[in-house]
Amino acid sequence: MLVASEAHPPRFAASASIMDALIEFSSDAWRNNDRPLRWKPSVDGFLRDVELFSPDELETDPMRHELIRYGLGWQTGMVIPMTNGEVVIYSVERRLQDGPHDPTSIASLNVLRPHLARAGLVAARLGLERALATVSALQSVGLPAAVMSAGGQVVGTNGLFDALPSIFQPLAYDGLAIGDPKADLLFQEAVRSTSAAIVPIVRSIPVRQTIDQPAVVLHVLPLRRSARDIFAGANILVVAASIRMGNQEPSPQILSALFDLSPAEAKLAASLVSGRPLKAAALDHGITVKTARTYLERVFYKTGTGRQSELVALLSGAAPLAPLAATTRL
Repeated sequence: MLVASEAHPPRFAASASIMDALIEFSSDAWRNNDRPLRWKPSVDGFLRDVELFSPDELETDPMRHELIRYGLGWQTGMVIPMTNGEVVIYSVERRLQDGPHDPTSIASLNVLRPHLARAGLVAARLGLERALATVSALQSVGLPAAVMSAGGQVVGTNGLFDALPSIFQPLAYDGLAIGDPKADLLFQEAVRSTSAAIVPIVRSIPVRQTIDQPAVVLHVLPLRRSARDIFAGANILVVAASIRMGNQEPSPQILSALFDLSPAEAKLAASLVSGRPLKAAALDHGITVKTARTYLERVFYKTGTGRQSELVALLSGAAPLAPLAATTRL
């Protein structure tokens, strides 16, 4: 049983005899699999691969070659669309030497079809309820939050998040963007990287202060679920935290937490904010000016700034993570 979308590798549960094949399939081979597209139009329950492919097509089908490597060779399955845009795929394999599934086996599987469909829909709904519970819990401590699917669709928000219209802009198909173009580039990259299960360069994104809104940092966090929780389609948590501006000098630890800076980058940034010229800051930390400039370019990228004056203005007096002011509540 697999839960799949176009945006991320499938999550699955499988019997021990085909587990190795599913692990390899979910790592990369899934990108070349067009079998669900052939199953999708079906409303007749389980269909066999020999009904979906001609003999010549089966011979050249890359997925069949993958199955044969594991001693498998015949498949029947069905696809059930979920309300969150994902699909549940039920697949039953047969060993190569046993031949295609016989009509009696297909009839037995079709008896289970309505129960399997109902179970998938209920499980998807429970996943959504958990997402809503997550953002509600964060509202109770004053943090605006949203949960997004791995495909980048918003599946749940809390009231504090909904009260930030000047920061966020809705997109088609329940997508989300940030009004600040520089911040949005970092945000979209973080969402794509999290969906692809790779570590993005930036997971904490600064959004500049405006007349209507204080400066905030958006944290894009992967939601870790149990490996068996294949219906947990809400994979990304977005949390907004304020930056309190003042005259105090920020500590490297705070800058590192707020903007995903490395320790060396954070120390250099703190020195610059304290008023040290770049050459003097490089000397203070025992690095060359060339290395300091490389660190500075990375800090510019991670903070969404382009000049040293912008960086100092943003970071000056950055305080520890804190909920947005109560005035933003609905």
